[in-house]
Amino acid sequence: MLRLTLVWVGLVPVMIANGIARQSLYGSTMSELGAHQLSTLTGAVLLLGYTWLLFPWMEVDSPRAAWVAGAVWLALTVAFEFGFGHYVAGHSWSRLLQDYDLLAGRVWVLFLALVLAAPRLILSLRGARLGA
Repeated sequence: MLRLTLVWVGLVPVMIANGIARQSLYGSTMSELGAHQLSTLTGAVLLLGYTWLLFPWMEVDSPRAAWVAGAVWLALTVAFEFGFGHYVAGHSWSRLLQDYDLLAGRVWVLFLALVLAAPRLILSLRGARLGA
């Protein structure tokens, strides 16, 4: 569990850098919704790449362990999002919940689904690559 948490903690600055890139590189040249969607996509690519690189160190060796890892990451991500978003960044609860409105084009919930599934996906990809 410690390794899973440490890997997740290392992911925080990666995702913060993704948000900074959105604000400084393309956030002002796109609609807010488009920038949200693009940064969610780049965040997904970063998440998968990061998970691929650190996966051997995580010692996730079964589908069950991979789903547990994803569940831990999901809980930490949602707790961080609401804790940091509300208490540090000062966003209202309603503002934070807006990102969960898939019908309005807000795709954050899809990213969270990927957070849950990423360890299992990488386990499968690494197993296929290794011929397992």
